[in-house]
Amino acid sequence: MAILIDENSRVIVQGITGTAGAFHTGEMQSYGTNIVAGTSPGKGGTSVHNIPVYDTVAECVTHHHADTAVIFLPAAAVKDAVIEAAHAGIKTVVVVPEHIPIADMMQVRREAKKCGALILGGNTAGIISPGRANIGIIPPLAFKRGRVGTVSRSGSITYYLADTLSRTGYGETTCVGLGGDPVLGSTFNDVLELFEKDPETKAVVLAGEIGGVYEEIAASTISKMSKPVIAIIGGVYAPPGKRMGHAGAIVEGEMGTANSKIKALESGGAHIAKTFKDIPDILARLGV
Repeated sequence: MAILIDENSRVIVQGITGTAGAFHTGEMQSYGTNIVAGTSPGKGGTSVHNIPVYDTVAECVTHHHADTAVIFLPAAAVKDAVIEAAHAGIKTVVVVPEHIPIADMMQVRREAKKCGALILGGNTAGIISPGRANIGIIPPLAFKRGRVGTVSRSGSITYYLADTLSRTGYGETTCVGLGGDPVLGSTFNDVLELFEKDPETKAVVLAGEIGGVYEEIAASTISKMSKPVIAIIGGVYAPPGKRMGHAGAIVEGEMGTANSKIKALESGGAHIAKTFKDIPDILARLGV
């Protein structure tokens, strides 16, 4: 099994006729992802890579039983696109664009919860279940099907985690990108709970970074899990008050520092890795 996406997922691309949407649709399709349709208001009836284009998400659901969406649209259009998808019955939405207005994301979270939809992003590289499906902008080279799940706010760190796990024989069940914006559609807790229920996932690697409190909050979920969680935090030496790449990666005050995250995660029972090299060593020690 895997979480959120697999070879049976029926995926649509919102913004499929744009430059980024069309390019990444081809890349996802080449990987084997089941792209069933796309949307671009006013361009219904056309096609991209032989994939039919519709004006609305509701049409994609009606004609193709779509259950998953990935968004390639300007940040200002994301709120309406996600809400449209959730109201149409889409259960997983991947938001690739970055710098989504905070007020928009707060509304998106409320509407998604009402509809029972899970939102990843904004500013996520996406999600990949190796050998099954790849949604977003993740280059698949480093990924190999296996037994460890990963969840990270950073796309680049997701690739490093996968490369480390693949090269040491562990491989991955699913690799989830939460996104780098300050306010996200989902939390580490949401994804950890899914990994806990997945019989193929034997352990989870959580990669966090400075800024926000998503990692601190995850400690309560980790403490209840039967599966081991390894945590690695980026930004230990980051200067306070300086944004480090992601919009959410900035420390202000005492909360959100690398040390506060490490302490919280360790208190919840996570095994702390200081470097990527530590991860397979910890997995081996745990008998995963």
